[in-house]
Amino acid sequence: MKALVYTGPGAVEIQQQYADPAVVKEDDVVLRVDAAGICGSDMHVFLGHDARRVPPMILGHEISGTVIEGPGQGRRAILNPLVACGRCEYCLQGRTNLCSDRDMIGMNLPGGFAEKVAIPERCLVTIPDDLDARFAAMTEPAATSLHALHLAAKALTRPITECRTLVIGGGSVGLFAALFAKDQGVGDVTIAETNALRRETASRAGIPCVVDPIANAIDEDSFDLVIDAVGGAVTRNTAVASVKPGGVVMHIGLMDNDPGLDVRKITLSEITFIGTYTYSTMDLVATVDKMAAGALGDLSWVETRPLDEGPAAFDDLLNGRSAAPKIVLVP
Repeated sequence: MKALVYTGPGAVEIQQQYADPAVVKEDDVVLRVDAAGICGSDMHVFLGHDARRVPPMILGHEISGTVIEGPGQGRRAILNPLVACGRCEYCLQGRTNLCSDRDMIGMNLPGGFAEKVAIPERCLVTIPDDLDARFAAMTEPAATSLHALHLAAKALTRPITECRTLVIGGGSVGLFAALFAKDQGVGDVTIAETNALRRETASRAGIPCVVDPIANAIDEDSFDLVIDAVGGAVTRNTAVASVKPGGVVMHIGLMDNDPGLDVRKITLSEITFIGTYTYSTMDLVATVDKMAAGALGDLSWVETRPLDEGPAAFDDLLNGRSAAPKIVLVP
């Protein structure tokens, strides 16, 4: 099969004769990949910043496809790329994202930047026939945002609809967080994004307030909820500085692990700082329903490119040349 293969830091290449995925276990299925999104974590790997992903390997975990081998042939589905054990205390609680014995598509299992991918059948979530495969592939980052908002809502002292909300970062996770917040009735949502092209895209997607945090510093102590969808030292510092006393900082991004927390303010102002990782299966199901209902808009900001243009897409994302918060590759 044809695949986009990560061969080392700064290098991905199309290989025409990559081995087809194998059905290892009885409940495995093989899907024809219909669309696969490039995640920020894929870019992190591309730069050589993730030792867990060892080249050569196929990246890509934001996947929609159609079952072509195994149970349910013809089924259209998105993948939960987290292949959990199903036996540990977290799996039994439905918190499969915390399973310590999990595998992951696109990390230690071959990913979706290819014509085919294999995964256990239990990791599939069916999508309706009228949901475009390109948009369905966005379920994974969107569910990450929905999961974060659920956690935030539990920690906030007032209903989330009353909370002034700041999202730092206008990539797909940040934009989806803002769109979900609007869908949940939050009237005051701001996105802070340094890339001018992405600011324009967020505004067209319907976010009422989009700012450049470099040109216009974020006011301190001004937001009830701050969602850091970047996760760098600078954005963590901004998040803590801009959240109100008693407010909540939701940390999604994983750009780096450098310092950047004002623990004095966190302590003296009773700030709740929450780390959040991916989603549950029910978050994926709920996100598919929201997308199918059009609750997140028409998603016209998603850019689609052929798999053959994968290397150029990685380069454009690296150098900030794409206005799209998400590029989806189609084999």
